[in-house]
Amino acid sequence: MDSVDDKLLYNLTNLHSIPQGSYSIRKNGECISKNSTKDIEIISKKDKSGIDIVVKKGTKNKSVHIPVIITVGGLNDLVYNDFYIEEDCDVLIVAGCGIHNPVKDDSRHDGIHTFHLSSNCKVKYVEKHLGEGKGGKILNPTTNIIMESGSCFEMETIQIGGVTFSKRQTDAILKDRTKLIIKEKILTTGTDFAETNFNVVLEGENSNVQVISRGVAKENSSQIFNSNVVGKNVCFGHIECDGIILDNAKMISIPKIDVQCKDASLIHEAAIGKIAGEQIIKLMSLGLTREESENLIIKGYLS
Repeated sequence: MDSVDDKLLYNLTNLHSIPQGSYSIRKNGECISKNSTKDIEIISKKDKSGIDIVVKKGTKNKSVHIPVIITVGGLNDLVYNDFYIEEDCDVLIVAGCGIHNPVKDDSRHDGIHTFHLSSNCKVKYVEKHLGEGKGGKILNPTTNIIMESGSCFEMETIQIGGVTFSKRQTDAILKDRTKLIIKEKILTTGTDFAETNFNVVLEGENSNVQVISRGVAKENSSQIFNSNVVGKNVCFGHIECDGIILDNAKMISIPKIDVQCKDASLIHEAAIGKIAGEQIIKLMSLGLTREESENLIIKGYLS
């Protein structure tokens, strides 16, 4: 671990050093450090690249960190991580990928994460993505969520900036009395492109999903938000997509709601617009430049 690694690790996890407890750190396509505890076991897969994370029954107030860092160009990294959360758990999982690409060749990381939530467990999952350097920084996260009765899954996914291309796929199946909360924040600049696809099936009675997506597209970048929510039972779903565009950026929101039960209640809201000129003028009157004013507004919007 050098200074570049330390900086990426901090930006992804807010940690200044190797974390305590259960963790797996992946660098340039290889696991460089891994640790299990009696409550959370991390097992390397034998048939493909990736790990199995087993959170044992009754584990509460514990965390596991699984960041990925890439510091070379020309790398295509594919990893499969499976999370098995047993009954009555309450845990925090911190993931994400940071790419520091020093050359012009693209570097890419595709992380396929599958969560198997047992009954009455609670998981908070935080995933950050960022890119820096010369070449392309490509990140394509896939999240599969299978929720058994009474479970709760909260996902906070943040694309901090510098990612030249991303395609984000989230698929979820919710059983009885489950709750899924997803909070997404994406920043694109330059000619960056980001696409988000949500597919949620509310299969169980009294299942509930809430998705809040906020995006900021600057310069010549573009973003696409796709959502598909299917209500098959007595359930509730609320999808909210808000975006701010600046310069010549583009943003598209494509909602789809599929109601297959008369007692399903599904709502989709979308709003895309530019930063109001009066907001910028007010901040500039306090002595800030236009760029500083815009960045301050964006920071508040994505916080």
